[in-house]
Amino acid sequence: MVLLTVACASPATSTPVSAILSAFPTPTPFQPQSEASANPYDLLTTPQPEPTFTPYPTHYVIADELPTPIEVAPSSGLAGDGFNSLNINNPLTGLPVSDPTLLDRRPMVIKIANSPDYVRPQSGLSLADVVYEYYIEWGDTRFIAVFYGNESTLVGPVRSGRYFDEHVARMYDAFLVFKFADPREYSYLKESTLNEFLVVPGAGTCPPFVTGPYDREIYNNIFFNTTKWAACAIKKSLDNSPQSLRGGFFTEEVPESVLEAKQIFSLYSIYNYSYWDYDPATHKYFRYQEANDMVNKKPEAYTALTDAQTGLPVTADNVVMLFVPHTFANQFNAEDQVYNIDLLDFGNAYVFRDGKAIPAYWNRTDVNEPLLLTSLTGNPIYLRPGRTFYQVMGTTSTYTQDGEDWHFVFKTP
Repeated sequence: MVLLTVACASPATSTPVSAILSAFPTPTPFQPQSEASANPYDLLTTPQPEPTFTPYPTHYVIADELPTPIEVAPSSGLAGDGFNSLNINNPLTGLPVSDPTLLDRRPMVIKIANSPDYVRPQSGLSLADVVYEYYIEWGDTRFIAVFYGNESTLVGPVRSGRYFDEHVARMYDAFLVFKFADPREYSYLKESTLNEFLVVPGAGTCPPFVTGPYDREIYNNIFFNTTKWAACAIKKSLDNSPQSLRGGFFTEEVPESVLEAKQIFSLYSIYNYSYWDYDPATHKYFRYQEANDMVNKKPEAYTALTDAQTGLPVTADNVVMLFVPHTFANQFNAEDQVYNIDLLDFGNAYVFRDGKAIPAYWNRTDVNEPLLLTSLTGNPIYLRPGRTFYQVMGTTSTYTQDGEDWHFVFKTP
């Protein structure tokens, strides 16, 4: 495995994003709804066919069978006497943090574009603790990255919000950083209890959205500076106190599994596809993104995904495939592909780490609870310490295994 390193570009002097951005329309089509609903999950009408992948055992994990939550980070007082001398692990990665005072705050989850192609390389993906990738509409995916143990002066390009972002923000008790949204989704988020934790562009330097160093239209040239958020939160009297985060289960011990996994392919569409390549020397999966779309018989092609902020490849210590229901609240949402991705209850999953594939269940019993990954017998799955990258697939999605290669194909309802 050759580690690809690219030079980190020196960004030009950043300038604050003006409130004029609020006048920019979201590119997501909007059509009037025939029936209003405060909660997009109240009007689910799209049927969900049974999954087409290999059947799992019939034993599902229920709430009473879940292990007792473990609190791996104090909920208050992190900055007290002697804190800097403590050996504190980040509950989201299981790794010691270089600056423990970073944990003395609320996490941030930030929307990051993955299309159009020229937004790559993005900034900040290699510094996030956890990243989720999910389908948005018309063949495209988007990232939502969780920042807690690291800072980044440029994260983005920041793009618009979706219904699914609520799940991620609540799982990590986080601020949700995004660049507005379709009126349906934006109204829902503002009317929810997340309202005080929504961070969107405004006038001046607070919140710290900045224009990027690229010669492109402003809609794909807006970034977020996490290093300036703490001061901004104080200025706005926002609750940026550390939260009682339940961490995952981590160990460097390689789990037993007869299933090998060298490459993990994800085909979301002919416009957006990728794969992870496992490097046993580093115990990491390296991300490769499509180099061209497969329209007009263009061949499948890939290029390494890197981080413009750090100059490093985008890697993951764990890759998790989640099979989650994708539904529509009404016919107008269906026409525009405005999905409700319901990451509640339980579902099937695959955990990839150390070149191994582990059949799993995901469990989330309450909207304010984090995600728990268990084996098919209900035991917690231990992740490798480091970054976890979740890829969200629909329950109708399919997969095939060819030796050490796994191919996942996203299917819409």
